Amino acid sequence: MSLVNNDISYKGYSGSIETNIEDQCLHGRILFIDDLITYEGDTVHSVVQAFQDAVDRYLAYCARTGKPANKPHGGTFNVRIGKDRHREAAKCARNKNISINELICLALDHELHHSKVS
Repeated sequence: MSLVNNDISYKGYSGSIETNIEDQCLHGRILFIDDLITYEGDTVHSVVQAFQDAVDRYLAYCARTGKPANKPHGGTFNVRIGKDRHREAAKCARNKNISINELICLALDHELHHSKVS
């Protein structure tokens, strides 16, 4: 389990931790999946435990019912870039003797590792 920027992870799933001042509790949800799964707690320790319990219950439910569990960040995604950008990307990839997929990965790596995030 790790905590980064109020996001936690467990068994490959990410979760949020948010504060509700009015109710004086911490709460969150499992991120990046289609199903809505929430949890809450009164302390950081209890909300982290609630997150881990929610992941375990979700995986157990999916196994019991035969429903495939949503896998966050499966490694593929579709993006609409428009005809002109697609054409330019194909030309650029051909000139570099790489696939469009590799070109996109290189561009993402550059953006993720070399750009300053505000």
